[in-house]
Amino acid sequence: MTVLPVESTSADVYSDYAGRVRASRQVEVRARVDGILEERLYDEGSVVSQGEPLFRIDPKPFEVAVLAAQAERETAQADLRQAESDWQRIARLFDRNAISERERDMSRARLEVAKAALAAADAGLQRAELELGYTQVEAPIAGVTSLEAQSEGTLVSRGTLLTEIVQRNPVHVRFALPESDAALQHTALQAMSNGNGEQYRREARLLLPDGSEYSRIGEIDFTASTVDPNTGTVLARAVFDNPEGEVAPGQFVRVRMLLHTLDDVIVVPESAVGQGPQGPQVFVVDEEDTARSRIVELGPLVADGRVVLSGLEAGDRVVINGQVALQDGAPVTPEVASDPGDADEADGAANAGEAG
Repeated sequence: MTVLPVESTSADVYSDYAGRVRASRQVEVRARVDGILEERLYDEGSVVSQGEPLFRIDPKPFEVAVLAAQAERETAQADLRQAESDWQRIARLFDRNAISERERDMSRARLEVAKAALAAADAGLQRAELELGYTQVEAPIAGVTSLEAQSEGTLVSRGTLLTEIVQRNPVHVRFALPESDAALQHTALQAMSNGNGEQYRREARLLLPDGSEYSRIGEIDFTASTVDPNTGTVLARAVFDNPEGEVAPGQFVRVRMLLHTLDDVIVVPESAVGQGPQGPQVFVVDEEDTARSRIVELGPLVADGRVVLSGLEAGDRVVINGQVALQDGAPVTPEVASDPGDADEADGAANAGEAG
């Protein structure tokens, strides 16, 4: 007969929520000019840095366009110099009353037109140089590339999809807070009213598809601004660092959150709790080594076992193994467990003995 002395303690109550992993950013890479797709510069599925070249569109037509724009600018500059020279000469003649006011105004207008033509030529040259730069398609963000959407040699137009880049560090997990979790929904509603500030962020843990716990702790950084009227839930998002790519977008996972902390409660192994005629019960061993049944009020399951809200006191010796055939008032020979895990070991030994 194994007993465990219990003490008052604090217990953290967690809840798990089903969610799906999403990339923090997923960007479509598109052509920004028309032309022949000359070369792919990356390995499909590789990790690229922001600004890294991905494709090259045939630059020759755009190089010619730049030369033409430069020539137009030089012509506009020459016209401006001529207009400035004419204006200086006309202005001196006007001061001597050698020409009419109309001729002076026409000369000034030609000067303004020449200035505007040079500005237009400058803009045309900048546009040509910009489009030449667009012939090298670069990664807008760092991330993992997908398959090419267009093969080399294809004539692409402005806006044609070339590939996608997925940023997997960090990752986002979207999930819903159910209506029954009033405390969390209260926090979520505050965040809706006041914005998703730092004071409303909460720690979160991630349970992977195989049931293991992800090593990095994340945080709930966003809650939706409305409650879904069909489900009564609030959409929330958790963010987790993912530098080694252990978590993949698209996976179904579970987000574990701390709901609240219970103070001054007693926690017993789940195996210690049985079902009696009047409800949940446990057996305690009194000072005379006699087993006594106790009706208890149970709380939630926590990491260390089952919370007992009432029915036990600090110092009680609770039977954690061998109580299946135990009767109220039966004398026992208790053996104190060194830790609650002894209950599982003892159960295994008992089952092995019965099997033998």
